[in-house]
Amino acid sequence: MSGITRRRALTATAALAATASAVTLAATGARAAGGHDHSMPESFDEVYKGRRIQGRAAMSGGGHHHEHGGGYEVFVDGVQLHLMRNADGSWISVVSHYDPVPTPRAAARAAVDELQGAPLLPFPAN
Repeated sequence: MSGITRRRALTATAALAATASAVTLAATGARAAGGHDHSMPESFDEVYKGRRIQGRAAMSGGGHHHEHGGGYEVFVDGVQLHLMRNADGSWISVVSHYDPVPTPRAAARAAVDELQGAPLLPFPAN
């Protein structure tokens, strides 16, 4: 009798197909997202839906807010929006934590949308 059974052959084929699919999807996703580009985003200063949003490289001084924001800070009407960069390069904020976006500007706009006119309150440092 042969050392390999039909069940083992089918299992190995399925595992190989799944691995190939995962590798293809990962490569396609990395190309679509431009890879994992962790360069510093450009500064911005604009009025979005009547709210002033600003983003820039973090000022010196360190602290809790600078650790998660990758050296970048965002403000909505002069109040700092707590921002965090994910490992895949996307950004989330304390206001729209479950909706990752591609840039800090998009995070600021998402926060304005979510706030619906309410003021952004300062996020207390731990």
